Amino acid sequence: MSHCTIRDALQNAQQQLAALPGTNPRLEAEILLGFCLDKPRSYLYAWSDRSLKPDQLNAFSALAARRIKGEPIAYITGHREFWSLDLQVTTDTLIPRPETELLIELALKLIPPDQPYIIADLGTGSGAIAAAIATERPHCSIFATDVSASALNIAEGNFKHLKLKNIQTHKGRWCEALPQGHKFNLILSNPPYISDSDPHLNQGDLPWEPRGALTSGMEGLDDIRCIIKQTPNYLSAGGWLLLEHGYNQGSKVYELFKTHGFKQLSTQQDMPGQDRITMGQL
Repeated sequence: MSHCTIRDALQNAQQQLAALPGTNPRLEAEILLGFCLDKPRSYLYAWSDRSLKPDQLNAFSALAARRIKGEPIAYITGHREFWSLDLQVTTDTLIPRPETELLIELALKLIPPDQPYIIADLGTGSGAIAAAIATERPHCSIFATDVSASALNIAEGNFKHLKLKNIQTHKGRWCEALPQGHKFNLILSNPPYISDSDPHLNQGDLPWEPRGALTSGMEGLDDIRCIIKQTPNYLSAGGWLLLEHGYNQGSKVYELFKTHGFKQLSTQQDMPGQDRITMGQL
């Protein structure tokens, strides 16, 4: 096409993206073109009749082709918004999801705004959870851990970009990564919780994401069991543990908390009304 306006390019891409299940074709076309032009989506509306240069059109077509093959839009652009924060993401990290914001909301209710709580975010990935807590509670000291050095590198870059000074990172598996001599007021995590044989692993964004950050044994509970077993040795008296889990795991996770001596137990539901977070106090 020798002459192609922004409007034309968006309409063409929208038609192609409509073949991809579970997408918002118009929104995704706008995100990709805005990324390609380094412009906000509002620019696309204000200048919809502006013609694209051939190299711009070729670059946009290449991005759309990647998306049509199923590659997640966050990995194509290298960014994802979480808690109104712009985060870098790569294939070394999970893509932060809206339902995890419930974990932040519940944690903030337990953390006084003016208290220097010590908090651990286990399996930080891109650093989304730690960054959100650090932004809202600047008096807190946050320890972000991950077993993946590549993920920690991304998280550290995000903390630097967001100018967050109250987070330190540690490499290792769950609580074992935390430095000795500290007792934590609150520990939270969005660990792997999908069954190794779950058919959903072949759907949507999941095939593109790091398998080790998604799956956890035949029931999807191996890492959750490990965290719940470890945390009583790291929490201060009255400290809280909050864990995200699968929609069908609430009752089992609740019983694991109970078995390991946690009180004030509750399982919280996400926006669609499905079990998503279990929390308890030591």
